[in-house]
Amino acid sequence: MIDAVGKIRPSFKSKKLPSMSRINLYRVILFFALMFIWQYLIVLEILPEFFFGRPSLVLSRIWDWFSSGHIYSHLITTLIETFFAFTIGVIGGATAGLWLGLSPLAAALLDPYVKALNAMPRVILAPIFIVWFGLGMGSKIALGITLVICVVFFNVFQGVREVNNVVLSNAKVLGATPLQLLQTVYIPSALSWMFSSLHAAVGMAFVGAVVGEYLGSASGIGYLILQAESVFDINAVLAGIVILTLFALILDWIVTIIEKRLLIWSPSHE
Repeated sequence: MIDAVGKIRPSFKSKKLPSMSRINLYRVILFFALMFIWQYLIVLEILPEFFFGRPSLVLSRIWDWFSSGHIYSHLITTLIETFFAFTIGVIGGATAGLWLGLSPLAAALLDPYVKALNAMPRVILAPIFIVWFGLGMGSKIALGITLVICVVFFNVFQGVREVNNVVLSNAKVLGATPLQLLQTVYIPSALSWMFSSLHAAVGMAFVGAVVGEYLGSASGIGYLILQAESVFDINAVLAGIVILTLFALILDWIVTIIEKRLLIWSPSHE
């Protein structure tokens, strides 16, 4: 490619990605390749099985848990805690983000407190919540809410502040009421920012539930992992981590589907 002054510059053409089905096939192949390498390193005793476990035994433990039904009560407990922490945290974070985004005075007054809450390592609140709400689901849900709410709040707050001024001015010229501005301008602008945070919020809700169970509970996946650690059963620990990861991916996939349906108007989702 020759520019205006006669210099030759390389021309870069974007390579077309393979089809999604082929990419998924590559992902499956990569997964089994990693499992094979892991198993092979354990068999050759390059990696000590006591510390790294064995993939075949991890899968066997997962199968035993599901086939015997032992896992279901623990899994339901963790999913319920995650669901309520995620839902309440998203609603609370979105509401607070809209309020402070639309109220400069309130934002200025609460700014140092919001920054302090965000800077605080919120996991350390778990023992306090256990004292307040006991060893039941309440303490795990409360911890999950504190982790989710900040993630959603800052994205919604930024989304409201980043409203297109041209669109906002045109809506005001057309006589839009404050409620109509909220429904047609501010909320659509905040939605795209909010959904970008929901994928992280799902993981944060799981973290809150599992950390709370880990510190004190009688059921849940975190409780199972704690029990396995107490007897140095690394395969059971890894099995619990795998189950948590799979269900976190499922929830993330559900969020992606909802995002595509609600943000169908966005150019990035066409």
